[in-house]
Amino acid sequence: MTQWKTPSGRSVREKGETNGMTRERNEREILAAAERVFARHGYRGASLQDIAEQAGLPKSNVLYYMGSKRGLYVRLLERMMERWNALLDDISVEDDPAEVLEAFIRSKMQLSRRHPEGSRLFAAEILGGAPFLQDYLRGGLRDWVQARARIFEQWAERGLMDPVDPVWLIFLIWSATQHYADFEAQVLGITGKEELSDADVERITAFLTQVILKGCGVRPREA
Repeated sequence: MTQWKTPSGRSVREKGETNGMTRERNEREILAAAERVFARHGYRGASLQDIAEQAGLPKSNVLYYMGSKRGLYVRLLERMMERWNALLDDISVEDDPAEVLEAFIRSKMQLSRRHPEGSRLFAAEILGGAPFLQDYLRGGLRDWVQARARIFEQWAERGLMDPVDPVWLIFLIWSATQHYADFEAQVLGITGKEELSDADVERITAFLTQVILKGCGVRPREA
């Protein structure tokens, strides 16, 4: 395999491989910076220059990789939803509802804990009427929810859970698990904590799992 030296003396195997790795790294840095800036200042208050400085890259690089401020913003929001819902992408009617729902609740709690700014960014967009997400909400996300809902309905037909409205159930899990990121100041103020510990998050997760599964008539898995 061809190798050569960069100006710094680093050995490189393939130019294409290096370019691909650089692009991946730069896009990751841009998205992380954009999440922070948009969450702090909102869409109108954020600037590509601020995002570029946070990412440690020229503004021209941000435009090259993301196309526009709007494109970057929408990509962030869609990535957040895809990240949240990935666990349910491959479920089938043959799966155990208790296992699926518990794993979904746990995954959402962990993602909200690891990416609170992204969760708050999405909440702000929805509270503002979702001006940048209408196509996604009415298209890809609606289709995704309806496909999951059909599986939940089949579980109910097989007697594996109560015939609850599956769309409202998905909304409930989304909102309950995101609450601890979106309304963190309220949670910490009322509980008198500086921050939620891992043990706190585990107790919250167990509580939500118990309440939601019981409300759906789903028997929890045996330990």
